[in-house]
Amino acid sequence: MATPKKTLLLTGASRGIGHATVKHFHAAEWRVITVSRQPFDKICPWPQGEKDHIQLDLNEMSHFDEVIARVKAKLAEPESDGKLAALVNNAGISPKLPGGKRMGVLQTDIAIWQNVFNVNLFATALLARGLFDELKVAQGSVVNVTSIAGGKVHPFAGVAYATSKAALAALTREMAHDFGPHGVRCNAIAPGEIDTSILSPGTEALVEKEIPMKRLGKPSEVAQLIYFLCTSQSSYVNGAEIHVNGGEHV
Repeated sequence: MATPKKTLLLTGASRGIGHATVKHFHAAEWRVITVSRQPFDKICPWPQGEKDHIQLDLNEMSHFDEVIARVKAKLAEPESDGKLAALVNNAGISPKLPGGKRMGVLQTDIAIWQNVFNVNLFATALLARGLFDELKVAQGSVVNVTSIAGGKVHPFAGVAYATSKAALAALTREMAHDFGPHGVRCNAIAPGEIDTSILSPGTEALVEKEIPMKRLGKPSEVAQLIYFLCTSQSSYVNGAEIHVNGGEHV
């Protein structure tokens, strides 16, 4: 019988950083279970992708018992042997005003606040809590994708998105404290301007003015960092938030 592969559970897998992360882990011969509000896209170039995809809107808090049960059922299959080696919380939403302009405090109503925090923050805590036993048996790793907007006012990222990412950085520290004694590490990465489909108009000027490296980041560069944090190469890294933004934060 073949040795079970290490298993990654990744949210927000349908594009950008998530898509690049799936490809990187698959190339390293991990099993990848994905969660996204979108159905599996046939163009995704990894085997068993549709079989290991769970379509779920993380804004729907009432669905979490279902998604935890579905993930546990997949982890009980011989391919994973009940273990979850990594949980990467990449799903995130950033509502914009018309023309891609940032949505400030005065433009953000309670429904938007709730939606953004459900997806960007509360889903992370619920998934980690619900799958803690599977992470513990694997001595696994959690990686939360925050943002440069969590630490400074950003010209495009709205107030709900920015504050949810700042809260996610705090949640990462809390998880590192609570999970660390059980051998489960929790870290965050804070991307800046990455070349994905969600970039706003005006990003080109921001790159020239604000980023010392004078270029956008590549999704593959973020995926490589996520992989590092999920492997033994980072075995003593816990509770960190690592900037991946070409120096934009300095």
